[in-house]
Amino acid sequence: MRKLFTSESVTEGHPDKLCDYISDSVLDAYLMQDKNSRVACETVAGKGEIYITGEITSTAQVDIEEIARQAIKEVGYGDKDLDIDYKTCKVTVNVSKQSPDIALGVDKSLEDKDGENVESEGAGDQGIMFGYACNETEELMPLPISLAHKLARRLAEVRKQNIINYLRPDGKVQVTVEYEDDKPVRVDTIVISTQHEKDVDMEVLKADIKENVINQVVPSELLDENTKYFINPTGRFVIGGPLGDSGLTGRKIIVDTYGGYARHGGGAFSGKDATKVDRSAAYMARFIAKNIVANKLAEKCEIQFSYAIGVAKPVSVYVNTYGTNTIPEDEIVDRICEKFDLTPRGIINYLELQKPIYRFTSNYGHFGKEELAWEKVISM
Repeated sequence: MRKLFTSESVTEGHPDKLCDYISDSVLDAYLMQDKNSRVACETVAGKGEIYITGEITSTAQVDIEEIARQAIKEVGYGDKDLDIDYKTCKVTVNVSKQSPDIALGVDKSLEDKDGENVESEGAGDQGIMFGYACNETEELMPLPISLAHKLARRLAEVRKQNIINYLRPDGKVQVTVEYEDDKPVRVDTIVISTQHEKDVDMEVLKADIKENVINQVVPSELLDENTKYFINPTGRFVIGGPLGDSGLTGRKIIVDTYGGYARHGGGAFSGKDATKVDRSAAYMARFIAKNIVANKLAEKCEIQFSYAIGVAKPVSVYVNTYGTNTIPEDEIVDRICEKFDLTPRGIINYLELQKPIYRFTSNYGHFGKEELAWEKVISM
């Protein structure tokens, strides 16, 4: 049976991703001075203005406004008439400390209070988290989101390296892959919309994107005479960034994970320290799912954890291998629970999540990057 599946990615200049990058830059700045910082940082971007809010409890002294301006500059924005100017935009900071009611549950878990000898922080909120892996790509990610991320990253590279010197930071990518009997066989459609300087000839832009982006990223064996290309299909894309559309931290959660190919619990990642299981448990779920596939216990694997606020241990652990498992799923669950400490503190220590590593995760997906601790392969 043949079917089509599509995933999207966006560049670091997309308004939502700009907000993610600012929020994670603030988080890293606090962790650099105080590894125990509690950070929940939200950023909103609009015309000529950045608004930063949330709850932060830390001994660190951080100039949040300066962090935000530097992040905007790093992305490549500096023109108020086209997107946003890091030098002149208004930056408003409205940050308070973590709620004492939340801190009660996080500082000491319910199990610890009840004398169960679980010396661990409780989860920072209730929620469900998913992790996924499959053997479609070398990094054990679904092919559509893998290609979309690589194309979006390449868009930024050709801009920053002046290979295509008329591009601006905002951009979006979409890749449709054709599957036959659940195996990817070809790329059916590629959509790329990229911001550009004024007075650029569209035919030149399309040719440049095809030669310097698509052909440099997508394996030729996946392309054929029937592959469709839509490059800047509306034509002109000069106004971009927060001037073209507002931005918000956490609005690209499907881009951040598996491109819709696997489920998502709904909690955003960026701007949150690792006591927030929305982030840390999702990273752990990906780590375990990837290692189940890497160790050939299954060809594909989805894992779900659920947590209750103030409780250290997960309420449930769920594994689905879609019938591709080589050992019983019950045995896989047992191995997970025996091998890993799934409390927030256990996850934080195992994956070393108190380090200032989060700016690197903000763009082009939180998964599939071999440099990250939750992408390492171990023996299961």
